[in-house]
Order: sequence, then structure tokens, then C-alpha cells
Amino acid sequence: MEQTGTTTRENLMRAFAGECQAQTRYLLAARAASQQQQAVLRQVFELTAKQELIHAELLAKRLSACGVTELRFGADFPPAPAGDLCRMLQESEQAERREADTVYPAFAETAAKEGFAEEAALFRALAEIERSHAERFGLFSGLMQNGQLFCSGEQTVWLCMNCGHLHTGSEPPQSCPVCGAAQGFAVRRVLAPFTDAAD
Repeated sequence: MEQTGTTTRENLMRAFAGECQAQTRYLLAARAASQQQQAVLRQVFELTAKQELIHAELLAKRLSACGVTELRFGADFPPAPAGDLCRMLQESEQAERREADTVYPAFAETAAKEGFAEEAALFRALAEIERSHAERFGLFSGLMQNGQLFCSGEQTVWLCMNCGHLHTGSEPPQSCPVCGAAQGFAVRRVLAPFTDAAD
């Protein structure tokens, strides 16, 4: 179905621009986390940036399929915050929630009304993924705000993301006793991206 002049075409372009911008923001945040020796937060931002790149690729394919060769859109995105990791997590959570709860559902509804079932399905799928991004950012933001990023208040298994050392305690050591990595490499094992088969 021809998309020229439709709101869905504009929304695809806006979504593509938004995903590209989000990827850049998260890569900048990952760099800041790395500079502050917060390796786990760096990985959270890098994982999300990689997923946003995939979203942009999916949107680019839809744009290409409908013959778009030039993107035109307004740059109405906020600049990336610098330095404050807690603020970066909070703002990232808010941005992802806005996409999940408002932007992509509206895009999906418009696409369905205009007769673009594939685009509507993609927008709905992206909304669900962005919701999971918001939850991820919210989890780590909450831990930071409550002073619990490295303090659980109970016996917890901590994983060194650098060498894999496991430490049991209410908080991880200041540096890993095996590889010497900073505390910023420690994460609750239940929040680690990989666990062993026994879990």
C-alpha cells in the first residue's frame, strides 16, 4: 500500500530518528559509566544502545520497503545529560516509558487506521520492548537512589563481571579479591546477564 503523504510514513521517520538518538544517548551514558568505573551500568547502557540500533534497522527496512530515500524530520530531542549516572538512568527511564506508553501506541493506532498492518505490529512490538527498557533503567535508578547499588542489607551473591568471582555478603568488596576490579564491576548475581545452569 502506498505510504506517500501518510501519517504512518512520518511516524516511521520520527521513530527511526528517535531510535538513532536513543542509541547515541546510551552510548554517551555508557562512556560516562566507564569513566566512573561503573562497569555494570556501562553494560546496561550498551545493551540498550545495541537494541535501539536493531530497532532503527527494523524501521529503516520498513522505510526502504515503502520507497523512502530521504528522511526529513525536526530535531526535537533533549540533549544527553553528562556525568550524573543516576540522572541518566532516570531520564532514560522516562524517555522509554514515554515511547512505550504514548508514542508507539499512538503510532500503531494511526498505522492500523491507515491500513498498514505490518507497521502497526512493529510499533506495538517496539512499545513492549521499550517498556522493558524502562523497567531495566528504573531498577538500576532505584538501586542508586536508595544507596543499594552495592548494598543489599541481606546475604546476597555478588558476581564480578570482570572475572566471574562470586562473593556472598550484604555488599561486594571494594575491589575483587581475584582480579582487583573495582566495585563497579559487581552486580547481584540474579541481575547478571548470565547465570549458570543450576539457577
